[in-house]
Amino acid sequence: QAQLVESGGGLVQPGGSLRLSCVASGRTVSRYAMGWFRQAPGNEREFLAALSWSGVNTYYADSVKGRFTISRDNAKNTVYLQMNSLKPEDTAVYYCAASLVVAERDGDYDYWGQGTQVTVSS
Repeated sequence: QAQLVESGGGLVQPGGSLRLSCVASGRTVSRYAMGWFRQAPGNEREFLAALSWSGVNTYYADSVKGRFTISRDNAKNTVYLQMNSLKPEDTAVYYCAASLVVAERDGDYDYWGQGTQVTVSS
């Protein structure tokens, strides 16, 4: 069983940046693909980015491509989401998740964090 804990959320102005972190404990996720999702009030959970266990292959949703970057440090059991050029519509709770396969469907993920709030507002 793995536990995932996100951090790094907060309030940021439009155009600003944040870096989210997701630390895994209990079970190493170094051989797991990792993903980031978000959910805004009244919306379904949305795929943002995924990364293979090696860190070589990355996948992004069109809505964040070019603005968000997913990366990982397996030695630290940590995955990151660097978010630049943030917009008010990026406001949501952000979740990291671990899967045995690289996937965009949330149903393919085995472990989830509790989420961290990101609010983009002036």
